[in-house]
Amino acid sequence: MQKLSSKEQLFVGITLFSMFFGAGNLIFPPFLGFSAGTAVLPAFLGFALSAIGLPILGVIGATRSGGIKSLAGRVSSPFAAVFTMLIYLSIGPCLAIPRTASTSFEMAVTPFVGKEAPSTLLSILYSVLFFGIALALALHPLKLVDLLGKRLAPILLVLIAVLFFGCAFFGNVSANTPAVAYQSIPAAQGFLDGYQTMDAIAALIFGLMLAANINARGVTENHAVIHSTVIAGGIASVLFLCVYGALTFIGFSNGNASAQNGAQLLSISADRLFGKAGAIILAAIFVIACLNTCISLICCCAQYFSQLFPRFSYRTWASFFAVFSAILANAGLNMILKISVPILNCLYPIAIVLIALAFFPKRLQEKPLLFPLSITLTGIVSVIYALYEIGVQIPVLTNLTSALPLYSAGLGWICPAAVGIILALLIPNKKEN
Repeated sequence: MQKLSSKEQLFVGITLFSMFFGAGNLIFPPFLGFSAGTAVLPAFLGFALSAIGLPILGVIGATRSGGIKSLAGRVSSPFAAVFTMLIYLSIGPCLAIPRTASTSFEMAVTPFVGKEAPSTLLSILYSVLFFGIALALALHPLKLVDLLGKRLAPILLVLIAVLFFGCAFFGNVSANTPAVAYQSIPAAQGFLDGYQTMDAIAALIFGLMLAANINARGVTENHAVIHSTVIAGGIASVLFLCVYGALTFIGFSNGNASAQNGAQLLSISADRLFGKAGAIILAAIFVIACLNTCISLICCCAQYFSQLFPRFSYRTWASFFAVFSAILANAGLNMILKISVPILNCLYPIAIVLIALAFFPKRLQEKPLLFPLSITLTGIVSVIYALYEIGVQIPVLTNLTSALPLYSAGLGWICPAAVGIILALLIPNKKEN
């Protein structure tokens, strides 16, 4: 069987980590540690399940199934077309890509300029520079392992380690009492916090890009590609666990700080430990992490849309997404995060159920109603919940769904999904009648 060398396999695993690890992965774990306080352990376990376990399983599941379109196509062709489009737009130019620039700007530029500096002009100039670099590098999608795995990611990991060990050995640990959201079921809230990384839905499209990079290294047999993807997932999981644990600890240990998000917590910690040098370290961390993810997302989105609309080349689509994202990035980080929450509440449960179904035995996947019934029930509850979160209530339906187990924790979709799966498995195939 074809296989990568141990060294190449390691770099592929680091590349997978780099593709995921961007703005949200940096800012949400510290704030979880800060907000969960003394309930940090169960909250972190819930976060790890949705922010590490699901994305890695998603990459493997999507690769095994032949990509997101093939996997979603088991629901129906129209669903596959709409859902796939929404996934690419959400983790692409409409949310995740602009977030990489807005977050890195607030961490790499804002701390170094005065309050009277023309922030709008600086933001525009930074976006042009940031996306210009990202575009230039994204024009070579089959070289992600060389760029991310071998060069940028190791630098990123070293810088995060410096910040963590400084906090662990020289910081003063001061944990908060748990915030209201973490007092009843901290693990459930941590699980929901993992939604904000967008990684479970990004996983559904990263699989094909990772497979292409594995192919570029001479591994073309389908079984061998899946095998390499599984190993890469294991390597990435270990890296995620270590990095998320370090970032959560930084937030946890700064319980006496006054902060509104994870970015501010990291800034406070870096300043306490290293002074002005800390701001430089943190700026480098954010720029590298955000650039890594931005490059990966532009590659994936441009590849998909160039296949969907072949009239325009990969280069044209990549350029379009870079320019569009640069414009949207100037809406600001808080605005982007506010928009992302209801969209993710709608898409994430559907993505989770698809990932789970991808690992069902083939004989069960052949049940004709398995995918359509479970996804439909999951989608109905997810849409109703997302609308409720933005203040829109549907008569009768909102009241019915609010009575579901775990609904108050944002996990009301679990029971309908389980019911759909059980019913679909109990109904025999026509040929079995």
